[in-house]
Amino acid sequence: MAKQFTLGRQERLKSRKSIDQLFSEGQRFSQPPIRILFRKTTGTGLKFGVAVSSKLFKKAVDRNRVKRVVREAWRLQKNEFEKQLMEKGQGLDVFFIYTDKELPVSAVISKATGLIIRKLNERVNG
Repeated sequence: MAKQFTLGRQERLKSRKSIDQLFSEGQRFSQPPIRILFRKTTGTGLKFGVAVSSKLFKKAVDRNRVKRVVREAWRLQKNEFEKQLMEKGQGLDVFFIYTDKELPVSAVISKATGLIIRKLNERVNG
């Protein structure tokens, strides 16, 4: 049985070059409380990154908690979208920027992530 619901090393967007390209060439939209940047890539698969401003959350503990909640919501909902991309041989870099001033509630982030994935699917395949 294949591993499901993972967010492994290969799925993380960590390369400075890729992130810079994403910010300069990528498309963007907003689904409060998250701003999304995405860019089609030559490879296959889905790479994901998340950021939280230190101006909004002074304590690293709070920033890390926000990132953990956002990554968890993505990890649980990305599978179907990832399968569709793989079938079409497409690659996508996705970057979330958390913009709210309040610490997130998992249910709110989970709902927003579902809407984001739907919008991404429409924009990439539509």
